[in-house]
Amino acid sequence: MKFGGSVLKNSSCFAPIASLIQRRHAQFSHLIVVVSAMGDMTDELVSLAYGVHPSPPKREKDMLISVGERVSMSLLAMALDREGIEAISFTGSQSGIITTDEHAEAEILEVRPSRIRQELSRGKVVIVAGFQGVSLSKEITTLGRGGSDTSAVALGAALGADHVEFYKDVPGIGERDPNLDPTASIYRELSFGEALRIVEGAEVLHPRCVALAEKSALPLEVRSFKEPDQAGTRIGGEKCLM
Repeated sequence: MKFGGSVLKNSSCFAPIASLIQRRHAQFSHLIVVVSAMGDMTDELVSLAYGVHPSPPKREKDMLISVGERVSMSLLAMALDREGIEAISFTGSQSGIITTDEHAEAEILEVRPSRIRQELSRGKVVIVAGFQGVSLSKEITTLGRGGSDTSAVALGAALGADHVEFYKDVPGIGERDPNLDPTASIYRELSFGEALRIVEGAEVLHPRCVALAEKSALPLEVRSFKEPDQAGTRIGGEKCLM
């Protein structure tokens, strides 16, 4: 399950997210949740950096903006604990997301999810900070635009997930942006190729995560956070793969 900044608007959002996770955990014993930074927190952190330095060093900028996802993961773990659900939060580096050395635009090289497997085997919900990893030289890195979506797919592929669910502020992928045009038709089934053509330039999913899902044959679902039980859009499902 992946929750983006459009869903994580403020602290009051964590209780309904915890309730949704509780329902999904009753269906899936092994559950991984990837979170983005809350609302505009990443932009606010970037503004802080540029308020201090007109051209902040990329390493230090990555150290700063990676904080946003860590805030989300720890608050969600607290919200789950309040519901009586055992959960543990991990940063990208603790999750074993190994990246290239480039700051701000790092690429995932591999995932070594040994700690995640260990905690899943204990029945815990594992919460991961998206958008970040650790380089081969042990530096904190960030993955650039759409990085949290890519984190979710990379983890799903590495752990043999059944599918990845993206919870958004829209009911699915539409022929037009549903936020701009509420009458836009929602696609129920898309192949990976169809989804790639549609999301290019759109904000609903980053093309990089769709391409990685296609490479891994990992089905994706885009659902509305407000109506999580509605079908939404399924990408690369059995029907499409056949």
